[in-house]
Amino acid sequence: MRNLKRVLLGVFILLLLIVVLTFALENQQSTSLMFLGWSSAQMPVAAYILLALLIGMVAGPLLAWIFGRKAGWRI
Repeated sequence: MRNLKRVLLGVFILLLLIVVLTFALENQQSTSLMFLGWSSAQMPVAAYILLALLIGMVAGPLLAWIFGRKAGWRI
């Protein structure tokens, strides 16, 4: 049973990596973003989307931890 969980986890991680790699390879068009007069460097579309995903994965739990501590919640 323990080995089955490891194999399934390995397969899941491999599939996830394949999906991310395919997404990155399919979105190679370079673009720059503009916001309130600020312009970013030219990068592939996939880089911007993956960067936003990573920032959200860090910011979400961090904000939940900060506001959870202030409210007295246990996380």
